[in-house]
Amino acid sequence: MIATYQALYLRHLQPLFMQHEFLEAEQKALEINLDNSLYGTFAEIGAGQEVARYFFQAGAAAGTIAKTMSAYDKTYSDEIYGTEPSGRYVCESRLYKMLDHEFSLLVARLGKTRLNTNFFAFADTVSATNYAKTIPGDGWLGVRFQKSPDSPPNDLVIHVKMLDNDNRLQQQAVGILGVNLLYACFFLSDDMDVMLQSLNDGLHNRVMIDMIRLNGPSFKDVDNRALSFKLVKLGLSDVAMFDANGTNIHPSEFLYKKNVLLVRGAFRPITYASYDIIRSSHEQFLEDEGLKDDEVKLMTEITLDILGEKGEPNENDFLERATALNHVGMIVCITNCGNQQKLIQYMEEFKVPKIGLALTAGYMARYIDETIEKFRGGKLLEGLSGMFPGNVRLYVYPSRFPGSKELMNARGIKIDPDMKYLYEHLLATKQIVDIAHYTEADLKISARKVLKMIQNDDHRWEKYVPEKIISLIKEKSFFGYKAGVNQV
Repeated sequence: MIATYQALYLRHLQPLFMQHEFLEAEQKALEINLDNSLYGTFAEIGAGQEVARYFFQAGAAAGTIAKTMSAYDKTYSDEIYGTEPSGRYVCESRLYKMLDHEFSLLVARLGKTRLNTNFFAFADTVSATNYAKTIPGDGWLGVRFQKSPDSPPNDLVIHVKMLDNDNRLQQQAVGILGVNLLYACFFLSDDMDVMLQSLNDGLHNRVMIDMIRLNGPSFKDVDNRALSFKLVKLGLSDVAMFDANGTNIHPSEFLYKKNVLLVRGAFRPITYASYDIIRSSHEQFLEDEGLKDDEVKLMTEITLDILGEKGEPNENDFLERATALNHVGMIVCITNCGNQQKLIQYMEEFKVPKIGLALTAGYMARYIDETIEKFRGGKLLEGLSGMFPGNVRLYVYPSRFPGSKELMNARGIKIDPDMKYLYEHLLATKQIVDIAHYTEADLKISARKVLKMIQNDDHRWEKYVPEKIISLIKEKSFFGYKAGVNQV
């Protein structure tokens, strides 16, 4: 205990601008307990019973904890928080019902007597792995909190996947994460990078945070899409996504048992060719699978490795591309899944029946080369076959060979002899297919050339870009646009 107090003392002597300092969960819990301005409740369901324990064991918990509870029985939980139409208890809506109930009750009972208090309500609903290890652990954690007394509250909500292969270890991880989350809200939320890094304190390779949302008057200038980007960049998740309104969402809330078409591209900028890839692949996917439009979630994907220059993913670059895609009504994924196998595995967790992936032939050629390089040495068959389970179909949009009018399609890609017969099998079984009904005139559009035109104020770029995107680029000065710099 003496060492803990020494660590806290030294921390308070350090300047505020220092980089994130790792603190154990016990130290964080004690620091919160010793702060007389913080007071709140803990409500935990399922495997999330560990968070409050850290605060009790740290000491001085009487100064922090108004109430802890666990409505473990489903019927009892429903009486307090209401029923769930989905029948699921580990879900986003359950978490928000818990936060709504507990925070409002806290303020109603103590708001008039604790005038100089920043109130908070912590809640989680978590399912740890079962005895047979057939169910992966996951859950929702959130904090509703005030940054100053009597102010409107803010919400920080996350979804977590637990990677430990043991029930007790997963419960422990939830306890540490809950402490990290509460500490980040009160002490680290002025720096988003530091805040996100701190969530992983003591949890390296034990959890993945694949959704985060920070809302409230204290964070009105925070772009949650940037938080999605940071999650992936920091390695806290391989995938993050947000809807057409720019709201961070989790696949479990809208992808469960839905078919998915994912269009992979750079989208810098969106051109008529981008539109054509989305349109033609969507139409063909519906036809091939015998699906109706409302049975498919259409999304665009930007991979981390194409962002920025010199190998360093750039946040502004990502936000410009994402804003443009949102502007035309697209759901956007930011992923660290240059390898499609990782992305497919992620989607399959949500029991997606059919998965379509659309990309250009040029992108496909690079992807094949990278696959061969990665799995060469006896693992090529294993590596490639794992990327094409039976429910996956890859749609290839034609590209022009560099310096040639000749078109490259799925059948025209040069294949390493070691991979030839396997690739032909994937073509024969129609797991890799050419997009048939593309627009010939759009094939001549080069996004790279269009980008250079934009940056040089060469007005010819406007011929290749949809009107909605033209207006956005000019209004926001996206992609290096500066009117009048170098007119042609």
